[in-house]
Amino acid sequence: MPFRIAIIGAGPAGCLLARLLQRGDRRISVDVYERDASANFRSQGGTLDLHVPTGQKALKEAGLYDAFLKYARFDGEALQVTDDKLLRYISIGGGDKKGSTNGRPEIDREKLQLILREGLEEGTVNWDSKLVRVDDDLTLHFADGRAESGFDLVVGADGAWSKARRVLSSDRPYHGGIGGYCLTIRDVEKRKPDLYKLVNRGSLFCFGQGKSIGAQYLGDGSLDIRTWFVQSEGWQERAEFDVSDATAVKSAIQRDFASWDSRLLDLVREAADTVRPVDLYMLPIGSKWEHKPKITLIGDAAHLMLPFAGEGANLALHDSMQLGKAILNAAREHTWDARGGEEPAHDQDIGYLLDRNVESFETEMFKLAETNQQVSYNMKNITFNSGPIRWNIERFILTAARDVIGPIGTILLTPLVYAYFFIFRLIW
Repeated sequence: MPFRIAIIGAGPAGCLLARLLQRGDRRISVDVYERDASANFRSQGGTLDLHVPTGQKALKEAGLYDAFLKYARFDGEALQVTDDKLLRYISIGGGDKKGSTNGRPEIDREKLQLILREGLEEGTVNWDSKLVRVDDDLTLHFADGRAESGFDLVVGADGAWSKARRVLSSDRPYHGGIGGYCLTIRDVEKRKPDLYKLVNRGSLFCFGQGKSIGAQYLGDGSLDIRTWFVQSEGWQERAEFDVSDATAVKSAIQRDFASWDSRLLDLVREAADTVRPVDLYMLPIGSKWEHKPKITLIGDAAHLMLPFAGEGANLALHDSMQLGKAILNAAREHTWDARGGEEPAHDQDIGYLLDRNVESFETEMFKLAETNQQVSYNMKNITFNSGPIRWNIERFILTAARDVIGPIGTILLTPLVYAYFFIFRLIW
């Protein structure tokens, strides 16, 4: 008899894990439970850069890399990091499918989610299944009164406010000290060609005075605009205006960023009359739990972090790949007789093998997650202090580069970076 896996959440992590299991062993029964009523219930806005050793590797493992290339935007690798006066400290050109600039092509979240959903067998995702609690015996209770049980493994891929996490840990997300707004400029190449050229089909990140304006080009021809500033939890309620009123919000942003380059303020002025206020949350750095049989977590449910290192989605996909291997290896180690029944191998039944492999997976996930949580937190502190980015640009580059070139490479790069920006500041 096949063993059963329940996955809570049909985001990238949950869908990729389901895909890996269905592709890897037909004897594994997979059910994904998603709170949204349908695939198109919520907008999947924004863009992601997928990294070679994590996100891209996971898609290759799932046989979805060619589908990814269909939507990947290598020209989206173009990157500019500037101060509030648009003085460029980092400027990297975009690549193409024949030659990547930095191995991190962009893909719209919406397209990534489409690829992952289309890779699943029909009926895998149980839509409109809002989980309200998980009992100690791992029975799943849903908002419509349903209860599901009898799973060999429950995987919480249900994001920041995970219900599954509560079975394993008392840790809860806390406010990361940053809030802001999400805005959009549609059809930017035709409507505002000067802003289109400014962003260069890639990403523009501008920092100064404890604030940030960012713009990223999306595959649908729009610009995704994010403004961030240092704020404590509850700022939306304390605001002296309606934070969902686009006119009021855009006026407030222009007041708060009044000294910034006018082209950056144009990114706000020209945005559509829709706005979404956002608070950033994180789990405690190094958050982990004591292993419990038959349940685990992946992605934001396991290690929610701030977005300033670009690792959250990549780690979520990497989690899915590694957990998928752990589950499939347990299935392969187990002896299945020709009649479809089960025969323990050396007194090791499937429950034991699955539990052992999942615990090993968790140990490695905790290590990698803690490292990246710390990097994300450090990047926040570097970019959102009260001083100008020009006095922190070396730390910004070296912290970001460590993920790519490792600690030894970072040590070798350090004197070169400091020497370059010493001269840079003498000139500019």
